[in-house]
Amino acid sequence: MTEIATDADIHMIQRIIPHRYPFLLVDRVQEIVANTSAVGIKNVTFNEPHLQGHFPGAPIMPGVTIIEAMAQTAAVMVGVSNDLADKNFLVYFMGIDGAKFRRKVIPGDVLELKIEVTRGKPGAKVWRFRGVGSVGGEMAAEADFTAMMDLPK
Repeated sequence: MTEIATDADIHMIQRIIPHRYPFLLVDRVQEIVANTSAVGIKNVTFNEPHLQGHFPGAPIMPGVTIIEAMAQTAAVMVGVSNDLADKNFLVYFMGIDGAKFRRKVIPGDVLELKIEVTRGKPGAKVWRFRGVGSVGGEMAAEADFTAMMDLPK
């Protein structure tokens, strides 16, 4: 039996999901518990293009990109858990529920993205997740989201 990795660096992330600059929004995924949970890390920097216009002079990471970072963390967790590196794995949003934003996420912040599977299992097409993003232990955002896994044949 192969041991499942418990973390994914940027190189493994890029082997699992197709996102690239400027839309790759997670730098590391750690504490992976196979098909159950994971923690994504996003180092927020001033150089990111979406911060240049949101808002000039007062850059804030848009809420939609925080939720996308949660989803990318979830996809990496599923990919690592099911040996999907280098297999053209795609994931699509089906729904986002209960999204709430509690604090600004700004350049210099380290956004921690805790993801938990609330429905889904290996081989399933539809998965549901609960995500919480925080900075320094303070909740920044939360959401429940559903995704369709386009699993390789």
